Amino acid sequence: MLRRRRSRLPGGTSPEGAVVERHLTGGAAVTVQLHGYQYSVYAWIARLALHEKAIGYTWVEINPFAKDVPEAYLAMHPFGRVPTLVNGDFVLFETGAITRYIDEAFQGPALQPSKPEDRARVSQIISIVDSYAYWPLVRQVFSHGVFRPRLGRPADAIEYQRGLEAAPLVLRALEQLASEGGFLVANSLSLADIHLAPMIGYFTSDPGGETLIRQYHRLSAWWSVISVRKHLVDTRPVIPGAPQGSSSK
Repeated sequence: MLRRRRSRLPGGTSPEGAVVERHLTGGAAVTVQLHGYQYSVYAWIARLALHEKAIGYTWVEINPFAKDVPEAYLAMHPFGRVPTLVNGDFVLFETGAITRYIDEAFQGPALQPSKPEDRARVSQIISIVDSYAYWPLVRQVFSHGVFRPRLGRPADAIEYQRGLEAAPLVLRALEQLASEGGFLVANSLSLADIHLAPMIGYFTSDPGGETLIRQYHRLSAWWSVISVRKHLVDTRPVIPGAPQGSSSK
């Protein structure tokens, strides 16, 4: 079980002044740092992988939208996005690379199937999630239907509607690939589940997204199981409520 402790790291350990959280396991030395933005769905994916493998880590908050992203962070990630994982002298960015590294470099339950066909299916689903699901489900529906309104920021109703209109194509493709069991591939949790679950978590936090997912039998059954999984719930970002006087749409 991971325990959380909030603190600041000494200068030179993380970007200057960054607030961190230490997630500890059983007294083992923590060597892993995960740099990310608290609301980023990709940072959520990386955190979920770490929790599923029971890997202690230090979370370092980085806002990629800030005008003054620390130079120390840009030295690690030249594109200034999140997340970035650091393990000793090893620095890694790109979420797919990070989750595969987490699975292969550390002990714990395997998150990639051994059968070549199943392993290929996991990679296919991750690619669909990144290439086709992220934009309509997260950047359009969640961002303009939930995130921006709750933070009191302007939302674009046209972008929101475009997301709802584009989502069924993605959901149908995933429905066809999903297995009949409680997981997307084979009979155990895999990186496919870990990559898709946070995106669906954000998508279904909007009533329109929640309504759509119910139209797909396999995905709906999968979500009913995965949505209450402890590590997904524990790592879910807390989105602030809308400021008083602002509308929810």
